[in-house]
Amino acid sequence: MHNSAQQYDTLIIGGGHNGLVCAAYLARAGRKVLVLEARHIAGGAAVTEEFHPGFRNSVAAYTVSLLHPQVIRDLRLAEHGLRIVHRPMSNFVPLDPASSNTPKNGSGSGSAGNGTLNALRVGPNVEDTVREVARFSQKDAAALPRYYAMLDLLADELRKWILKAPPDPNAGVGGLIDTLKAGLALRGLSREAQRDLIELFGRSAGEMLDDWFETGVLKAALGFDSIVGAYASPYAPGSAYVQLHHCFGEVNGKKGAWGHAIGGMGAITQAMARECERLGVTIRLNAKVARVLTRDGRATGVVLADGEELAARTVAANVGPKLLFNQLVDANDLPEQFRVRMLRFKTGSGVLRMNVALSELPDFCGLGTRQQAHHGAGIILAPSLDYMHRAYEDARATGMSAAPVVEVLIPSTLDDSLAPAGQHVASLFCQSFAPQLPAGSTMGESWDDARDRAADLVIDTVTRFAPNFKRSVIARQVLTPLDLERSFGLTDGDIFHGRLSLEQLFASRPMLGYANYRTPLKGLYLCGSGAHPGGGVTGAPGHNAARAILKDR
Repeated sequence: MHNSAQQYDTLIIGGGHNGLVCAAYLARAGRKVLVLEARHIAGGAAVTEEFHPGFRNSVAAYTVSLLHPQVIRDLRLAEHGLRIVHRPMSNFVPLDPASSNTPKNGSGSGSAGNGTLNALRVGPNVEDTVREVARFSQKDAAALPRYYAMLDLLADELRKWILKAPPDPNAGVGGLIDTLKAGLALRGLSREAQRDLIELFGRSAGEMLDDWFETGVLKAALGFDSIVGAYASPYAPGSAYVQLHHCFGEVNGKKGAWGHAIGGMGAITQAMARECERLGVTIRLNAKVARVLTRDGRATGVVLADGEELAARTVAANVGPKLLFNQLVDANDLPEQFRVRMLRFKTGSGVLRMNVALSELPDFCGLGTRQQAHHGAGIILAPSLDYMHRAYEDARATGMSAAPVVEVLIPSTLDDSLAPAGQHVASLFCQSFAPQLPAGSTMGESWDDARDRAADLVIDTVTRFAPNFKRSVIARQVLTPLDLERSFGLTDGDIFHGRLSLEQLFASRPMLGYANYRTPLKGLYLCGSGAHPGGGVTGAPGHNAARAILKDR
């Protein structure tokens, strides 16, 4: 064990996007910052790597929308080469191939021989979606603009709080003033909008969508976001908020849009790293933190896995709260009530991530392998809310669903830097895979035993919707929930650093009384997705934590 002679103002545990954002803002204010990243590359879960010769892809995080425009501007990401392009179509949702259901009204090109497209196309604009929904239901087509308007209004209201710490009425006069401001802001909403907001926080997405619409595939398209990163059914109370959480974003000024970063998600974090280095931040790779050092109730530095000790006036943790407080901080340094509650902090996304190299594009709905707009969309293989609910129930019982929920993105249709000419890469975001396999599972004791079986199941699921898919797979990369934890420090494979449920949101993220990025240890801050406003590649927790650190000095 040896001590570094270098003294820093702030050490940041984890070089993921929020850690880099926090570092940049601190360095811009003149602080001396060291970022410690356990992996061989900065970026955390938002990285682009080659997984098969000639094929690169976003390894874990795989699509962009929630990255805050102020963060993009302040960190000069465009000047550092970041370019984000829009999807040509927002989503494409094939109907169940085994179902005889078809649209009631109108037709579309390419289908099983009857002139009717057996899929729902969403976007790129509301008008396009309304025309598409009218093929299924005139009633739903009339209701859809009102539904979007309701979500947009509430998303705009909640956007105001993304770059602010949630108010704490117990935090003295300042906390009372902030709480009053929040209440006054909500008073600006109409009574009906206030009712909608309460429903979104408390009800399930499934219930709300059932109230609004009659078309199953439309409800699936809208309800998919309610289970992203949530090991839950779309009929779980509170899942409507998870859906709203995914409406906060924008791409190039277009609210609610999703896009692709040219070069993959690593293009975002590499641009952030370049800005950090320009500002004088030091980024150390292969530097895994083993423990937070403390003295007299204050964080004083960290110990690396190789025994090196590093000192600093403050430490900011871009790891999940459960990892930080249950593994990196000595239990004796935490208040008993805090420690016990943190043991109950809920994690686990139920996510398995795959990246596949393809010899040709998938043929969905008989549309062929020639590149078309739907190949650039988020292709949702979950044709109904009931399908999603059954997948969750199945995973709870056995560890993985026999019919998992899969979103397919094929970024090489928008970015030819990712694959050889004429070939493609696809991101498979797969849900309904238990964070841990249940005791007595026939699939083995851990995900190490079940990894290949799970990957085969996913390939077979996609092939049900695109018959040429299995034979087109050249290579695959598989990340189970356990792999996500090992590779990226995501406890239980939780892509959001903690469940987005009411008791772990806003002023209660990660715990009531500690939503202001500070922790029970003076000088120790939380700057990752386990802090407000939660998960996704936003940069907001990093921005907000930097502001708290600067305010305290």
